[in-house]
Amino acid sequence: MRGLIALLAAASLLVTVPVAAAAPAPRTGFELTGRWTTEAEEQTYLRSLGLPLTQIGVTAQGRPVQLVRVGPASARTVVLFICSQHGDEPAGREACLIRMRSLPRSGPVTYLFVPNANPDGRAADTRGNSAGIDINRDHLLLRTAEARAMAAVIRDFRPDVIHDLHEFGPTPPYYVKDVLWLWPRNLNVADGVHSLSETLSRSYVRPSVEAAGRTSGVYGIHVDPVTGEPVRQVAGDGQERILRNTGGLKHGMGLLVETNADGAPSFRVDSHLRALDGTQSFVRDHRQAIESANAASRAVRSGPLYFGGADNQPPDPADVLTTPPCGYVLTGAQYADVRDELDLHGIRSQYLRGGGRIVPLKQEARALIPLLLDARADQPLLHAEPRVQC
Repeated sequence: MRGLIALLAAASLLVTVPVAAAAPAPRTGFELTGRWTTEAEEQTYLRSLGLPLTQIGVTAQGRPVQLVRVGPASARTVVLFICSQHGDEPAGREACLIRMRSLPRSGPVTYLFVPNANPDGRAADTRGNSAGIDINRDHLLLRTAEARAMAAVIRDFRPDVIHDLHEFGPTPPYYVKDVLWLWPRNLNVADGVHSLSETLSRSYVRPSVEAAGRTSGVYGIHVDPVTGEPVRQVAGDGQERILRNTGGLKHGMGLLVETNADGAPSFRVDSHLRALDGTQSFVRDHRQAIESANAASRAVRSGPLYFGGADNQPPDPADVLTTPPCGYVLTGAQYADVRDELDLHGIRSQYLRGGGRIVPLKQEARALIPLLLDARADQPLLHAEPRVQC
């Protein structure tokens, strides 16, 4: 009897115990149906991921602007993805929603996503927000809730790399690539940040998308299809109000990626995913160099400043501030009008006797300050008084 009991016990060990099937990974509306993810599907999907989700702003129509974090909050390297600033360019948003699901949740890099940077425009399928404002032309003056939300993220998280996802309409026969990319061209971007940003575009995003069979090229340049030579520049200059340039001025490697809107939706989304692969590889290979270049950019306290020109366009001599002032003086009333914008840009000021304020140039935001406060700038917040001595 004792032997029989032992035999039965041994046999019981061989019985297969059913294992509960793993819950399927969340999927976007686009993955499930082939159409663009709806607003409701986006919110359900984001909640289902179990990632830190923060509301960073509210649009004029009451929709949330949100930030998703993947990875530890304490990581030294921070990568920010801004997805679909233009509401009628949805492929970037879909790529961001998909990619955030698979990124490592631990390690040396924090990945931040603004998955829907223009919720009102996405709902209406319009380039601008509900007021018709192009958000990607508002990163200097910060008149829109959407741009203000992104400025606060850049100020608070100090991203090392800012990857901005867009789409473009082709112009045959000169502008027919599958993917276009561009770095910050503004001349006030520090050399190290500019150089690494161009490396990111040319040496990482380009080979990543081309290895997947995509054609690619520089954004904003019409190229002769026969000779391969540039014909003319149509966009992509050094305007400081464009996120690609603003990010560089704020010490982050900047990158714009545009997919061809004439392609099939799945092709466009996958093209963006390939470009994201390139940025991830760049960060993995160059983390120390990225951190060093950004630190050097933040430390710049001297040198000329520019109100015009670009890295492919010499500035007019009148646009070169060879001897910058010590700072800019604002009256009390002026300061009251722009204090929020200065704060969102991370610009500090000092109290002056009589109620005014002075914004010294010797601070991290040095390259941005004249573009905001000098009368010679293309689109300043206001005309402040330059002061030779502080």
